[in-house]
Amino acid sequence: MNLQISGHHLEVTPAIRDYVTGKLERVTRHFDHVIDVNVILTVEKLKQKAEVTVHVRGKDIFVEADDGDLYAAIDILVDKLDRQVQKYKQKVQDHHRSDKAAARTLAE
Repeated sequence: MNLQISGHHLEVTPAIRDYVTGKLERVTRHFDHVIDVNVILTVEKLKQKAEVTVHVRGKDIFVEADDGDLYAAIDILVDKLDRQVQKYKQKVQDHHRSDKAAARTLAE
């Protein structure tokens, strides 16, 4: 998994980088076929914004979240991303099951 973290109007400190990396481990624990992850952290006046694009085979998953605190925005972002990845994983598994079931019925 390639991880790229960048900041707009923000310096990405090692503490922020470690926090994001630690949170994204939860996503890779549920689905290990992640190719690329691009994280953009932005500061706009009173709003802290976090965006992530996860590239998996056949699809890009984009999620964004904003909050008054950057760490809270990252937490919200990871929760949303985790739900999206689990939904994608379920969809992929369902398609594979239906293909195998159809092949079995054709073979019989």
